[in-house]
Amino acid sequence: MANIAPEGSNSAILLRDLSSKLYFVPEHVPDRVDRAILATLQRDGRMANVDLADAISLSPSACLRRVKALEASGIIAGYRAEVSRARAGLGLTVFIGLKVERHSQETSDRVEAALLAIPAIVACYLISGSSDFLVEAAVPDLAGYEQLLLGQILTIPSVVEAQSTFAIRTILSRGPLPLDHWRGQPGR
Repeated sequence: MANIAPEGSNSAILLRDLSSKLYFVPEHVPDRVDRAILATLQRDGRMANVDLADAISLSPSACLRRVKALEASGIIAGYRAEVSRARAGLGLTVFIGLKVERHSQETSDRVEAALLAIPAIVACYLISGSSDFLVEAAVPDLAGYEQLLLGQILTIPSVVEAQSTFAIRTILSRGPLPLDHWRGQPGR
């Protein structure tokens, strides 16, 4: 079994030589069944596999294989509980546009690391436009916001300006991602 073809064959690979070759697994391209799985899990991430399989008309084993493949490919990035900000005592949502000095990869890396270390920051984006970063923070109140801004964000080296916008009321803070763009791919 060590050789799968005679040594002289040009189209065969010796199994003992496989360790020296790199093989790339093709990227997972979701099909209509995967879209159905993702749409259903976006509505209810705690759904049991048997119920998920039933909802999309698939056998439980085939459904589980597909979910595992979606997880392994990174399309399903994780699962978590959605916590009510208001019920958790975080009644103020603020969006903060940050400008930094000396644009460079090193500056960006340093600012990103500092922002990621602040628990009140729930989302952070590197953006184009008048700001360099857009941060979403959840804080209890204006005093919490003041502490966040003055005590944490503006102490980050290279951050030179912050412009804040407060959410008056949340209409939609998360939602299922649109997956219709996958329909335009051949065979999907």
